[in-house]
Amino acid sequence: MNILMLELVLAPLIIGSASLAGRKWGPAVSGWLIGLPLTSGPVIFFLSLTQDTDFLRSSILGTLSGAFALVAFCLIYAWVATRFPWPIATFSSLLAFAVVTLLMQNIFISLLPLFALVALTMFIGMWVMPKQTRRELNGAKPGPWDIPVRIFLGTGFILLLTETASFLGPRLTGLLSAIPLYTLILTVFAHRLQGSIGAINVLRGLLFGMFAFVSFFFALGMLIERTSFDTAFLAAILTALLVQGNTLRILPQRTK
Repeated sequence: MNILMLELVLAPLIIGSASLAGRKWGPAVSGWLIGLPLTSGPVIFFLSLTQDTDFLRSSILGTLSGAFALVAFCLIYAWVATRFPWPIATFSSLLAFAVVTLLMQNIFISLLPLFALVALTMFIGMWVMPKQTRRELNGAKPGPWDIPVRIFLGTGFILLLTETASFLGPRLTGLLSAIPLYTLILTVFAHRLQGSIGAINVLRGLLFGMFAFVSFFFALGMLIERTSFDTAFLAAILTALLVQGNTLRILPQRTK
């Protein structure tokens, strides 16, 4: 129940904040913001109240492994969006996410090489993202219902995932915690309002923001068996914030 209430509070806050940031500073910043472990981190914390260290470590490895699927989602959506509308891009990218998630469910990699592989994958993802050529506006203006609809969709989907998570086990729970819910909502709305380049900028921002995500879980995984969970969690938060601050300095396309 604690996790459920946490999701109900965080989902509107995250989607609303990222949407407003996108309006003010551009879609890349909204993508960068949701790269933080704003839900998966607290979920791990609440799991620590009822689960042992082995369960938590397995969930951490699963969450890090889920980053491969998230990069695949970003690349497939971005490239499909250059030629097709958002429904086709959404279907294609979610299919890619599901395929990679299923593959990673049976592939186990220890923490250090997993972190290195994920970081390498993210660098490759940024390199092969479609290059921005022009800003495409379709003339649509966000109405007063825009952000409330995003919040409603995101919160509803979070409730569905929360209710089914207990049946999945630590490995699959970790993998599915990387489901690009917030990313999908922000990307689709940017795609509808700004064309493919708006969607691509959200996804590019997410790839930059993901460095904080993977740094958080790497630090937590390294420390969880060496110190108390509270100390490890605090150190992981500080690591993520430090990394996130540095990525913002080099984040391209921060303008509207």
